[in-house]
Amino acid sequence: MAEQVTQPPVVRSGRRRKELLTFLVLAFGIWPIVAVAVVGGYGFLVWMLQILYGPPGPPGH
Repeated sequence: MAEQVTQPPVVRSGRRRKELLTFLVLAFGIWPIVAVAVVGGYGFLVWMLQILYGPPGPPGH
């Protein structure tokens, strides 16, 4: 018996356009904002810890 080969369903152009738009929003909108927020949050944390405990290095005389 010969097996019948089925073709994958054709992705409609509307769905493809929506996926592309979602990718572009994530890649150039959301992730850069998240990256800046993470780096800024880390910098703020280090700054606050230095205010509380002093700068790093050997203790002063």
